[in-house]
Amino acid sequence: MTDRTRNIIDYAYIVVGSAITAFAVAVFLNPAKLAPGGVSGIATILFHLAGWNLGLTIFVLTLPLFLIGVRLFGKQYGVKTLLGSVLLSVFTSMWVAAFGDYGILDYTKSISMWLSALYGGVVSGIGMGMVMKSGSNTGGTDIVAQIIARFTSLSLGTALFIVDGIIIAASAVFFGLENALYAIVVAYITTIVVNKIVLSMGTNYAKTVFIISGRTDEIGTFITEKMERGATVVDAKGFYTKESRPMIMTVVPNQDISRLTREVNKLDPKAFMVINETFHVLGEGYTPIEKIANTSDVTQH
Repeated sequence: MTDRTRNIIDYAYIVVGSAITAFAVAVFLNPAKLAPGGVSGIATILFHLAGWNLGLTIFVLTLPLFLIGVRLFGKQYGVKTLLGSVLLSVFTSMWVAAFGDYGILDYTKSISMWLSALYGGVVSGIGMGMVMKSGSNTGGTDIVAQIIARFTSLSLGTALFIVDGIIIAASAVFFGLENALYAIVVAYITTIVVNKIVLSMGTNYAKTVFIISGRTDEIGTFITEKMERGATVVDAKGFYTKESRPMIMTVVPNQDISRLTREVNKLDPKAFMVINETFHVLGEGYTPIEKIANTSDVTQH
């Protein structure tokens, strides 16, 4: 598959995934007053409290977060992340215009809340999974969580859990405890579906990759210059051949693993890659090591 074809597929994932995620927000979650986290959750709260336009609020909240992310983390946020953020806002406004502010279900019936939680979680999970499959995201609280993880001892997963937990707690205050419990159900379903969609990326924060190739320099240059990630060359020797060959070791976030795999295949189809789940990463670009240097159990983070 050529780079051009791969890029077309990636952008198609972003467009379709953003449209699907926005459909879940506009048709199921917002009408039911379910705020399972994320910028869309904040926008849902503001819509019902102050009447703010749902799609526009998502954009207004996401844009400054995106700019902060670019400032702190560099170019890896790129065009795809901005596109995902903008499209979520645009498609949300489009779906609201098509179906109205209060969706398609009759909320005088108790079953409608369960239907909203179920279908809102499944549909948004499918959409978010497709966007993540492209190596992008829809911005929002993901960026907040990354900022928290960058400057504290918390892992990205823990930071995201806290941020979304605060939003769900706020929804309990404004919409009631029952709605907040439904929102937790939505968040759980969404997580399961996203993990299924991006199974090849795994469900953890990052992956450690070992690469043995005859084109180590080109692959290393791609990792350090294009992906803006660190790479280490390790001397290795084949047990059978007794030949010494350099091996690259690098750690990349889940959303970048598909991009790296495609490039390695392009440069050297005969390359050998080992990809391991990585639960916690310390150092530049990830959790600062000094933050938890004296912690007795690093794995708890």
